[in-house]
Amino acid sequence: MKRILYLAALLALGACNKEFQNPSTASQTQVVTSSDGLLTLCNGLQYRYTTNGLLSVLYNATALGGLSTRELAILNVGNIEEYNVSLGAGNVSNSNGVVRNVWTQCQLVRANADLVLANVGNAPEVGTRSGIVAYASIFRALALGTLAEFFEQAPLVTGDNAPFVPRAQLLAEAVTQLETAATQLAATPVSADFTSKVVPGLDLANTLQALIARYSLEAGNYDKAIAAAAKVDLTKKSVFNFDDNTRNPIFEVAFGNRNVFEPTDYSLGLTGTGALAPSAADQRLPFLMRANPTPTQNRGLAFYTANNAPIPVYLPGEMLLIQAEAYARKNDLPNAIIFLNRVLTKTPAQDSYGLGAALPPYAGATTQAAVLLEILRNRDIELAFQGFRLPDSRRFGRPGPGTTGAERNRTFYPYPRTERENNSSTPADPAI
Repeated sequence: MKRILYLAALLALGACNKEFQNPSTASQTQVVTSSDGLLTLCNGLQYRYTTNGLLSVLYNATALGGLSTRELAILNVGNIEEYNVSLGAGNVSNSNGVVRNVWTQCQLVRANADLVLANVGNAPEVGTRSGIVAYASIFRALALGTLAEFFEQAPLVTGDNAPFVPRAQLLAEAVTQLETAATQLAATPVSADFTSKVVPGLDLANTLQALIARYSLEAGNYDKAIAAAAKVDLTKKSVFNFDDNTRNPIFEVAFGNRNVFEPTDYSLGLTGTGALAPSAADQRLPFLMRANPTPTQNRGLAFYTANNAPIPVYLPGEMLLIQAEAYARKNDLPNAIIFLNRVLTKTPAQDSYGLGAALPPYAGATTQAAVLLEILRNRDIELAFQGFRLPDSRRFGRPGPGTTGAERNRTFYPYPRTERENNSSTPADPAI
């Protein structure tokens, strides 16, 4: 991905209204009044969400989700921000850098996606407008969805003392925006001008439906989640691309060295949870990790094996597991098991990314609790190192901090001090 020089004049800190003018950059008015300016901002959304190592949303969301659930283990306690996340509870203060980066970078992505969407009418060609709306909607939804996965509340707008809304409203807003974009994209395919000027890798139509499915499931709208997941072509890839300048952030910071963190063990930290431990025959394990790394190798592999390794926006297995879970929560267990078995029996050769369990079909109890537990086990494996384990732990009602057999060390994170000091609407921090 070519390096994008982001425009300092467009940045806002958190949800408060801060503007910093730089005489060497274009003004906001200049940027949003042309197709080329709006397309540059679209590329900037992806740059901010995915790259810049320790600042990227991808890195920090992976760290928060994995270190708080024993999916990942600290290699060097000198990385104090990550180490405190691994300790959890009161060790994670509102000045923690990992928490702050998830919050601030997501708010910046959301704010600049709002700016693009508010000015998309300045792109004269209808196919270019359609592409811009889809692209900005995807990153706006990713930002809102990520905030909802780690925080109880967050602002939806940028402004002085912007009000906070519950996470359910963040998810609903993300889905509504994605549905609007999907309708426009279906009616008006993207133009050649759009395709030639945006960073390649995203399959817009399939990504819109995949994210509708993801966030509808998290919001408890099971029928919508099933319908959207069924529309995703599982043979198509949608990825964030990287190169030696704009690097895969998890390889760059963590999996490419032995300094920050790595997978806890070859069982993904699930050995202490009994029923969630993976089968030794599961062929996803060697895709995700090295069984016997050398002293200089990080155990982690997955989609983080080189500076230029692409990271999927969603996985085929995620779409199948969304349908399995949604059916199970509707107590339609026969359909839930059908989709669960498509994940269990999928071989690496049958998966577009080479990620397959190649296990026998489900043979456990046909109760809702048992089927949901098997779905969770497969989410923990299929979606490893993607930041989902913490929100999954909450949604599946797994033991939380302070309880016997706790599988996570926090439930939600505190609001960063940078937000609290600039926004009087910031609510009280959650206890854990």
